[in-house]
Amino acid sequence: MNADAKELAASFDLEKLTPEFYDNPYPTYRALRENEPVKRLPNGTVFLTRYDDLVTTYKNTKSFSSDKKREFAPKYGNTPLYEHHTTSLVFNDPPAHTRVRRLIMGALSPRAIAGMEADLIKLVDGLLDAIAAKGSCELIEDFAASIPIEVIGNLLDVPHDERTPLRDWSLAILGALEPVVSPEAAARGNKAVKDFLSYLETLVARRRGKPGNPERDVLTRLIQGEGNGEENGERLTERGEELLHNCIFLLNAGHETTTNLIGNGLVALDRHPDQKQRLIDHPDMIKTAVEEMLRYESSNQLGNRMTTERVELGGVMLDAGTSVTLCIGAANRDPAQFPDPESFDIARTPNRHLAFATGAHQCAGMALARLEVAIAISRFLARFPNYAVNGRPVRGGRVRFRGFLSVPCAIG
Repeated sequence: MNADAKELAASFDLEKLTPEFYDNPYPTYRALRENEPVKRLPNGTVFLTRYDDLVTTYKNTKSFSSDKKREFAPKYGNTPLYEHHTTSLVFNDPPAHTRVRRLIMGALSPRAIAGMEADLIKLVDGLLDAIAAKGSCELIEDFAASIPIEVIGNLLDVPHDERTPLRDWSLAILGALEPVVSPEAAARGNKAVKDFLSYLETLVARRRGKPGNPERDVLTRLIQGEGNGEENGERLTERGEELLHNCIFLLNAGHETTTNLIGNGLVALDRHPDQKQRLIDHPDMIKTAVEEMLRYESSNQLGNRMTTERVELGGVMLDAGTSVTLCIGAANRDPAQFPDPESFDIARTPNRHLAFATGAHQCAGMALARLEVAIAISRFLARFPNYAVNGRPVRGGRVRFRGFLSVPCAIG
């Protein structure tokens, strides 16, 4: 086994992944963590799998940059995907990152999120009513994917009859972030950015003419800035690209990851019936259960940084300009941080997982995501305690965003 693990680590190439890896990457992550935790890949990049190395990288923003212009220029060329992914919040360093994050966080305050709970419960209960009437469900299409689209649509106040294309646009744009992007995937991504921008230009024009409440409407807040339209308020560039691309980012950041988390969580409970029954018997454990779902099957598995200077990490010297991949999925199963990390334990505490990253780039919407998932899973479980996956779930075929495309489910 040890020799096999060494070979698995030695042969790992992020650009040449096998179907077995997509099905279950964790044996590979374990082999890397134990044998080559700072792995130099054939393309010259470095792949990290230890918890402590990820934390160090996340927190050292001086040596490890989030700016993706240098990395994405050869990958995308002069395209809409390049413009989008180098303008949005997550792929920028301070001060641009700080300014945009501050504007977004103002509309995601604890008070604002608490105000969303009643509408979220109503949305979830409506979906559960439809599933009950149907008598069975496809967990992703009928349930998991429907929740974040509506939540983010509400945050941006997108009219309900205009939300249909949002999911496909998001999937196409995020799909182009995979380590290897086919010409077809790139074409879909570029078209989605153009179509999304075109739609947002119309939506922003309407909102400028008729502003919403900046305490609840993120789009109005981004348009008006911190000063709510006053001279001293920070706002996004008047040219509009920064505003539009960060609206796209908001949808993408909150859509696929939350969809995946709900799906991954319900499948994990189905595969661990003792933990499922434990949560049914003790519904007050939903908060620690959600944290364990985030750790055990992180919906966002990879992050990226670029070294700005020569720096030592995990005993390895990295030259300036080295592209670094942070494997969240591996770090969240590091036994140095998590006892018995391969076990799914809904009562696990402490649980300092990195599903939302840490440091300056910690997920701005994590409180909202936690609320969405807690309500979705607790109410699904209360309504359908005997639910069971009754066919082979289909994985999304991605390494960065781990989730299911479809999960056939009997509701009992």
